[in-house]
Amino acid sequence: MPERIGVYPGSFDPPTFGHLDMIRRAAKLFDTLIVAVARNTDKHSMFLTDERKEMLREITKDIPNVRIDHFTGLTVDFARDNGAHALVRGLRAISDFELELSMAATNRKLRPDCDTLILMPSEEYMFISSRLVKEIATLGGDVSAFLPPVVLKRLKAKLSKE
Repeated sequence: MPERIGVYPGSFDPPTFGHLDMIRRAAKLFDTLIVAVARNTDKHSMFLTDERKEMLREITKDIPNVRIDHFTGLTVDFARDNGAHALVRGLRAISDFELELSMAATNRKLRPDCDTLILMPSEEYMFISSRLVKEIATLGGDVSAFLPPVVLKRLKAKLSKE
């Protein structure tokens, strides 16, 4: 039986407990789960790609079948180049549905042999988004309930330099 490889793509800027929940649950479904940090030059990220990869490596070090990588370009091309036949996406709210449906359909058209697996976050993480966490932190709010300690430490350090 061929190895089951999945790709969980995202910006992970910064990685949250919600991302970690998705990674843990998706890792149970695959022999190898590649957490792929999107390098998007059009987006202004708080953390560099390498910083996001380092944080993800740290928070997933206890999950042996997780590999951290990055990519530019099409997610389906990255998946193909890494032998993956499934993409993992999260669906937090009904507002995410239309975008995720459109992306899944487009990816399926581009690569019919690559399925999209949609996972619902655990209830306690349904509302967490990196964008919201950054906004709260930038305004001086406490985001410790949303971020693994290593990520929180890096976020505080990043904000103290600005």
